[in-house]
Amino acid sequence: MNLPNKLTVFRIIIVPIIVFFLLCQNIKNHYVYALLLFMIASYTDHLDGKIARKSGIITNFGKFADPLADKILIISCLVCFLSLGLIDIVSVLIVISREFIVTSVRLIAAEHGTVISANNWGKIKTVSQISSIISVIALQAIGEVLIQLNFSNVDIYLNISNTIGVFLIWVSVVLTVVSGIIYIYNNRDLIRDFG
Repeated sequence: MNLPNKLTVFRIIIVPIIVFFLLCQNIKNHYVYALLLFMIASYTDHLDGKIARKSGIITNFGKFADPLADKILIISCLVCFLSLGLIDIVSVLIVISREFIVTSVRLIAAEHGTVISANNWGKIKTVSQISSIISVIALQAIGEVLIQLNFSNVDIYLNISNTIGVFLIWVSVVLTVVSGIIYIYNNRDLIRDFG
């Protein structure tokens, strides 16, 4: 297994640890740990593609596993946010539905011996999701520190930060839907042939 694929597998392996720190609220600074691990995992997404392109070692496994690792990372964090009451169920269901649809198209393509790489809209979608998740965790980490410092207006901060977090997640949801529509449109012939 080459280095880019190892980084992709690492990104999948680190997800349960991120989930653990997001949900274990009895651990001091759990949001800080979750944020650091999420940023490391996100950076591997950038790094594996960069190394693969530079070294010319783009593989079918990488084309399939890289977006799958992204989906596992993103959806796991969104489900944690839902469990923590930081976002609403509709945004999570939209993202999950889009990912199932796109994965179905990829499976149809694989049946025909074709591996579909991520397009620019998919990359924009991933960057927006990663950015919004980093923002949400960072805002919660700041709130966690303010609580520890007995900051007097922490409730006001948390209300504002939660509103900002929801807004940023919804921006990424809109880009997720747009990228899904474009993905389906670009692969309409493949879908039509399968039917």
